[in-house]
Amino acid sequence: MHYMIVDIPDAVQDLIIDTPMRMWTLAMNIWLIMAVLLIPPFWFIFSKAGFSKWLSLLIVVPMVNIVILFFLAFSTWPSHRQT
Repeated sequence: MHYMIVDIPDAVQDLIIDTPMRMWTLAMNIWLIMAVLLIPPFWFIFSKAGFSKWLSLLIVVPMVNIVILFFLAFSTWPSHRQT
């Protein structure tokens, strides 16, 4: 078997290395923006419903956020319970 050795230009090599880092930075920035936009409203919703406000931090965790929304929608809220 013969392997061809190809000389990759520096610009292409920099692009290959730099692109994943840019994608990672973009993804983290989007996640941070979503966290800043989602946590405060859910903080108030959970507190008004009578649950711990700290549950709002789970809203930015993928897949857990869906479970939290179902929990919030279908559970009996402590603030609405009759004593």
